[in-house]
Amino acid sequence: MEIRQLRYFEAVGRTLNFSRAAEGLNIAQPPLSRQIQQLEEELGVLLLDRTSRPIRLTNAGSFFYDQAVQILARLQEVEVATRRIGAGGSLWMGIGFVPSALYGYLPGVVRQFCQEHDHIEVSLLELTSVQQAEALNSGRIEVGIGRLAIPDARLESTLLSEEPLVVAVPAQGPLGREKVIPLSRLVEETLITFPATPRPSFADQVLKQFNVRGHVPRRIYETNGLQTALGLVAAGMGVTIVPETVRRLQREDVVYCALAETGLTTPLIMTVRKGEVAPHVAGFCDAIQRAVALDRTHRASAEADNTDKV
Repeated sequence: MEIRQLRYFEAVGRTLNFSRAAEGLNIAQPPLSRQIQQLEEELGVLLLDRTSRPIRLTNAGSFFYDQAVQILARLQEVEVATRRIGAGGSLWMGIGFVPSALYGYLPGVVRQFCQEHDHIEVSLLELTSVQQAEALNSGRIEVGIGRLAIPDARLESTLLSEEPLVVAVPAQGPLGREKVIPLSRLVEETLITFPATPRPSFADQVLKQFNVRGHVPRRIYETNGLQTALGLVAAGMGVTIVPETVRRLQREDVVYCALAETGLTTPLIMTVRKGEVAPHVAGFCDAIQRAVALDRTHRASAEADNTDKV
């Protein structure tokens, strides 16, 4: 699949007319039609219903059109930023993150860092921990914030925190009325895990917590995203275990309950390339660690207040 084909298909999908699309692209119609046909052959699906007048997008074509628009817009952003960086107008820093990190201190750190360093172009990429390691080694990102320490001699990982795990259950149901739930109670439920790929992942951390305690979930449903997992919980399809900070994602149809067992945590890990940390990247890493220390102080203070009240 070529970028040219994406541009051609976007033009056809936008105009729903081969002649107008060809005119806008400044090419003849026959080569445009051939490129779209080759794209369909490569994908193995029809993107356009040519029997209707005017032509229309198939279901697969509608999905592909939306994705093509997003990809092309992102490519344009990359082109503009690359020219600006190449001209010496700014520095660049890519940050990979797992979705659950967005409910902690990461957004605040990024926002403050960007305000204080407006000459630095910051890109955020949603990546699993395994994908972050690959992106670091290829130079696509400079910092990774994930849940796994990937064994790689080229990378250096720092444990930021150990975050308690909680279970998300449907609000409408018996579990939704509980405050604390043991893992043994969850083995009869459908356990929704994420991400399904690539592995190892946060899903393996969750399953390990069951296995080391001799519990085997009867049914496991794998999905690739946190939001999807919570949506399935809301629909009454099962339960999912998430980092505690995800509680901040309030939904009327989902309840977050503590787990009865002690030591149920997930690490939050920052990873960089070993020996290749530029000054602006080091500055961001320092900002993350200061935020971690401040968060730890606030938690300790809150726990002390609760103890005094008891």
